[in-house]
Amino acid sequence: MCMHFLIYCQYEDVRICAPWGDITGRWYGNRNERPILALHGWLDNLGSFNTLIPLLPDYLGVLCIDLPGHGRSSRLQAGMRYAVYDYVLIIARVMKEYKWTRVSLMGHSMGGVISFIYASLCPHMVDMVISLDILIPPILGAKLIDMMSYSTEKQLVEDERSAEWQLHEPPSYSLPQLRELITRGSRNSVPAEFAPHLLYRSVAKSQLYPDKFYFSRDGRVKFYNLFVIDSGLAAEMARRIKKIPYLVIKGSESTYIDKSSNEVLSILGSQNPHFEYHEVPGNHHVHLTNATECAQYIVPFIRHHRPPTLGSWSMAEEEAASGKRDQRRKAQERFFIWRRQKPRVLNKL
Repeated sequence: MCMHFLIYCQYEDVRICAPWGDITGRWYGNRNERPILALHGWLDNLGSFNTLIPLLPDYLGVLCIDLPGHGRSSRLQAGMRYAVYDYVLIIARVMKEYKWTRVSLMGHSMGGVISFIYASLCPHMVDMVISLDILIPPILGAKLIDMMSYSTEKQLVEDERSAEWQLHEPPSYSLPQLRELITRGSRNSVPAEFAPHLLYRSVAKSQLYPDKFYFSRDGRVKFYNLFVIDSGLAAEMARRIKKIPYLVIKGSESTYIDKSSNEVLSILGSQNPHFEYHEVPGNHHVHLTNATECAQYIVPFIRHHRPPTLGSWSMAEEEAASGKRDQRRKAQERFFIWRRQKPRVLNKL
């Protein structure tokens, strides 16, 4: 069977209404089947899936969203604080919007933690999880307590800055400076050449200085409430996942999956015949910087656990449309040209 892939430039922008505003997203590919719901990591946005999207099978769409306070989604009201558990409820909100009774999840970092929590809370509603360089929430420890204390102190500072943001434009930067800030902020997990994938939904053009931009995401997300667990709770959550098809991909240079995850890995590996664990070269944003190797495991996993239906959108379209393969090839060529011309992307803001 011929393999066909999603076209990066073929998407529909979506907005999901919420009590505090909108959740924004992009739905790539097939709109006639329930898609995979993709959740990005902390301080990122849906752009972190840009390089992976064109490598995924086209018969199944992918809905990538910006979590509240990130990307182009609305901020929470003044005085509120972001929390992982509240982000878990975003999955239920999206499911309600589209009347899904089940959900397929793909999450990176914080998005993977959100997927793990939801799968353990509502295993009957999850039919597949792809977790990228993460597995479980952080295990409680002395260093974590210090970080939580620091975050609590900084929250009020960010509240004040958020209020000032309404009156004064935040500090602005040139494109090279923005790329450097993204690389440094990710601890070199996002090299400068990949930074535009995250920047184009995280910055706005300065009204004061030509050719400069400022970060438009909510600064309060930097000090969000973690979902902290102990090893016993992590193990029990893993047992509740039972036989949900679960794929974990670890970046070889990353420390986000360490010995604290060993017990959960053991439980999933022993009780779940559909559990897979793979390591690929790369750092924490391995799905962005080394999407090809990640796709070597993700694509067969998707095709096995959510195979195309007979006469599906993709197959019928491919048979009926002459020259479609050339169109796909050209679209992917345009995508990789876009990557090489990264500075031009932000000039459109």
